[in-house]
Amino acid sequence: MSEQQSQGTAADAADRNSRQIVSGVVSSDKANQMITVVVERQFKHPKYNKYIRRHNKVYAHDENNEASIGDTVQLQEIRPLSKLKRWRLVSVTTKAALPMGDA
Repeated sequence: MSEQQSQGTAADAADRNSRQIVSGVVSSDKANQMITVVVERQFKHPKYNKYIRRHNKVYAHDENNEASIGDTVQLQEIRPLSKLKRWRLVSVTTKAALPMGDA
């Protein structure tokens, strides 16, 4: 019985690691434990071969409220936590530069 459980948890861990990871810029951090991130992607137009930029706004879970506006962050796909939240904060890649007045 314990052998099956250990295999099940290994399969769950492998499934968690295969989830999609994206990076984007934080556009809002006003809500508690939640950030709004703009994820931008580029693709080539099939006919005109011009690169097109598209963006999506996603809501992510920020457990420790560590991200702030302007930070570049990495997000990982998770199970739905609320009506809109389907991502969680993995790491803050780059912190935003402070404005001149805040120093």
